Amino acid sequence: MSLTEMMVASPKYSIAIFSVIVTLISTLAQKWLTNQEHLKSLKKRQKEIQKELKKAKEPSVMQELNSEMLKLTGVMFKASMKPLFVTMIPFLILFVWLRGVYVPVLGNGWLWYYLGYSVLASIILRKVLKVA
Repeated sequence: MSLTEMMVASPKYSIAIFSVIVTLISTLAQKWLTNQEHLKSLKKRQKEIQKELKKAKEPSVMQELNSEMLKLTGVMFKASMKPLFVTMIPFLILFVWLRGVYVPVLGNGWLWYYLGYSVLASIILRKVLKVA
């Protein structure tokens, strides 16, 4: 029995397996290709700024805090781009193939199954692997 035949025989299970594998690869790329300590410190500072924003009353202070928050968000966004560029092409090729396998069986609903499994797997894997 070929891989495609096994996938079509139990599509929901195979989508779950693929989504966990793809999410694991993506999470590991995020962990290995970014400076985790730096990202954690940026997230910590963002939380501090959010607390300060809640306490702030003066518009000038709020504007300064919002400006700093925006800068931190930009730095974090740039850091997350490197893993995205590394994984984008292989994942696009994989999704084209998966679409060809699952659309005849499940229609476009296969994507919703994939997204659901991926979100769940991402939450778990990020906690287990301690990815920022």
